[in-house]
Amino acid sequence: MRAVRCHRFAALDASGKPIPTPAPIREVLSLDQVPIPTLRNDGILVSTHFAGIQYPDFLQAQGLYQIKPPLPYIPGMDVVGTILEKGKDVSNDLKIGDRVYCNTALSPDGGGGTGALAEVVSVSASAVFPVPDQLHMSSVANLGRNYCAAYHSLKVIGNVGPDDLVLVDGASGGVGMATVELAKAMGAKVIAGVSNREKGTLPGMAGADKVLVYGRDRESYKKFKDEVKATAADLGHPEGCSLVVDVVHGDLFQDALVSCIKPLGKICLVGFVAGQRPIKPGLLLIKEAVVVGSLWGRWARANPIEFRKNMNEIFGFMVDGSIEPRADNMIMLDDYVKAFELFEENYGRGNTVICLKSETSSKL
Repeated sequence: MRAVRCHRFAALDASGKPIPTPAPIREVLSLDQVPIPTLRNDGILVSTHFAGIQYPDFLQAQGLYQIKPPLPYIPGMDVVGTILEKGKDVSNDLKIGDRVYCNTALSPDGGGGTGALAEVVSVSASAVFPVPDQLHMSSVANLGRNYCAAYHSLKVIGNVGPDDLVLVDGASGGVGMATVELAKAMGAKVIAGVSNREKGTLPGMAGADKVLVYGRDRESYKKFKDEVKATAADLGHPEGCSLVVDVVHGDLFQDALVSCIKPLGKICLVGFVAGQRPIKPGLLLIKEAVVVGSLWGRWARANPIEFRKNMNEIFGFMVDGSIEPRADNMIMLDDYVKAFELFEENYGRGNTVICLKSETSSKL
């Protein structure tokens, strides 16, 4: 079968140390012929139709993600397709030919969220979720990287409801847009932050109540902070935001985000696109703010029943129209490197999907 593999980390040397200028991502990836994986008694083999690729997958290929798989490895956490074979211990609820979404991070042999970019993928049955008939498979190919991360922050950590105000930065990216969509589906009001005005279209279309630009320097961060406070008051939240979902971090965290939270509000740390900075506790003390790291994978493995319920709720939002199912960037397998280069060139927006096999269906 064909599979994309990463043969070395683009931003590390042979000893594993960072290099000043990372190699182009296309130099470390290749489309290879590899053996079809072995079927386990408790697993299934999936014929892949679509695989999601997002910013963490690009970071992982650079060697800059928190999980570094043994080389060579097959990238990708999210896979959607049909069941090709099933092990003898798999329940009759899953049948050959069923359309399923699979998350390799939930599978014991998932390599920390890898293995999806292959024509056949092996996963444990516990990592498999039936795709509702109303949804095209391509529209759910980014559930793990984007929607699971967002929903964990909003529901499990933030306990968001109709009376809340959510602020999310990096709102044109995958997790950012998913946060906007899910928060609106949960009844909350949403302020979306983007780095420039051109990026504001997508979160606006996703339903954000207000889109604001935070820019890239401390002067623009201060302006953003003042605009968020004014907008929060206009939206009926004069004390500030109930929850901040921070995908960006960097100086934006200390210069703006902490000041936007209401007393006893929460800030979820999801990513560090602008780099990591030391967190100064003084302002957190004054604001009585809670800062929480948001990693959904560990929680999902420890709470499989609750996680499956959350997955069903996300599917439900898509089926009932609360969230518009979509694949924003569709790329064929032969052109797979273009998906990674979107993030290398800072053009990653929304849901990026690689098509390995088209779905014969009129469902959109």
